[in-house]
Amino acid sequence: MKWLGAVSLSAMVLSMLIGVLTGVGGYTFYFANGAAYFSNDPTACVNCHIMRDQYDGWQKASHHAFASCNDCHVPHDLVGKYLVKAENGYLHSKAFTFENFHEPIRMRPKSRAVVENNCLRCHGQFVSQITMPQDRFYEPIDCVRCHESVGHGPNQ
Repeated sequence: MKWLGAVSLSAMVLSMLIGVLTGVGGYTFYFANGAAYFSNDPTACVNCHIMRDQYDGWQKASHHAFASCNDCHVPHDLVGKYLVKAENGYLHSKAFTFENFHEPIRMRPKSRAVVENNCLRCHGQFVSQITMPQDRFYEPIDCVRCHESVGHGPNQ
């Protein structure tokens, strides 16, 4: 019977810990306006001050009238979109909280691949002749390398 008391105490402590973590996480999500990140509204990207330059640059860029943040930065299938949003949201909030991000902000290779895929998704027919491998020396297309100012304007 003694072990039953120990199990009850452990369960109570575990329940309290889960409750505290859920409460703190819920408050943080509410305070950071986390629900906005599920939308397609570009202003959600400036909830943290770190992304202000990217947002301001996007407003002046050539794609402003045609593409929002999600059009370029997340996959367009339902599951992929929210997996990337969750991963990026976690990484962005961690970097912002601990102030351990590179200035200027840089895309991770995984994020860059999503952007490249979305460039080709929209412009694939137009660039199909230059994106097809021509010979054994073919290097993968890198839209962002040559067109880096398209999404966020000059000097971004």
